[in-house]
Amino acid sequence: MRLATAFFSVLATAGLSGQALAACPQELAVYSEVDGDTSIDFRPETEAAIVANSFRLITREGLMLDGMVMWSDEPARAYGSLMLNCPEGDQTGEEIAACTHWQGVVYALDKEGTIGLIPLSGEAAAERLLFPDLARALDSGPLNDGKTTLPRWDVYALSGCQE
Repeated sequence: MRLATAFFSVLATAGLSGQALAACPQELAVYSEVDGDTSIDFRPETEAAIVANSFRLITREGLMLDGMVMWSDEPARAYGSLMLNCPEGDQTGEEIAACTHWQGVVYALDKEGTIGLIPLSGEAAAERLLFPDLARALDSGPLNDGKTTLPRWDVYALSGCQE
């Protein structure tokens, strides 16, 4: 009897946590690399009007790359960038290029694998995100020092929601 009660408690808790994640807004979503050791935490954007989403890629060792998503016009695409140690204030194109470690379109994936665009802040978080060529770009760049855990995959699954 106790085993049955414990089993149904686990099922109920799993269902509730799935519902809680489904209600999570994109700007508070936390993602874990599929079969990997890195995570991505989104955060509300308060400063730049052109930035749709801000996030951080965090390695197992605690290295944090700052990310942002901006939308392009026709065709509408969510264009993402990951940067580390960019200078504050006005920056030249060369300074931005020197501190940018990945750039590309950020896609949302649903349970069936259908690809769409990342939700805007305030919308329900995507179940999974695809950062095309992220693992290769970081592996072949200056962050690959042989000590830092870098992404092995380009897909991240929703794993939590910040409060």
